[in-house]
Amino acid sequence: MTLEAGRTAVVDHVVEPRHVAPEVGSGDVEVLATPVVLAWCEAACMAAVADDLDPGTTTVGMRVRLDHVRPTPAGASVTVHAELARVEGRRLSFEVRVCDAGGDSVADEVAHGQVVRVIVDRERFQDKAASR
Repeated sequence: MTLEAGRTAVVDHVVEPRHVAPEVGSGDVEVLATPVVLAWCEAACMAAVADDLDPGTTTVGMRVRLDHVRPTPAGASVTVHAELARVEGRRLSFEVRVCDAGGDSVADEVAHGQVVRVIVDRERFQDKAASR
């Protein structure tokens, strides 16, 4: 496995009614929920490196800093950008941005932040969790 900074993924999503804050328990306003934004960012991070991981390995979340700066209503589309910014052994640091679909400027930005994921052996990690 050779992972280097610069790997990217871009993923588009449509905000469905199941993605709004009241549906996921994170608020009472009918807008894209922050936990959903985070899940989409983590999925984009995984997509950025998936083809370069050794068989039997995956990445798991370790740390997140996410600023959700603009509301997005159900029915709108967003684009999630993830870029591998740093590789430190098994620790992978990503820069993430979520923008209104078709937009790429600060004015279009819905959220931005950093996600740190760690490469683990999938089976060993699952066994460790099951033994708790």
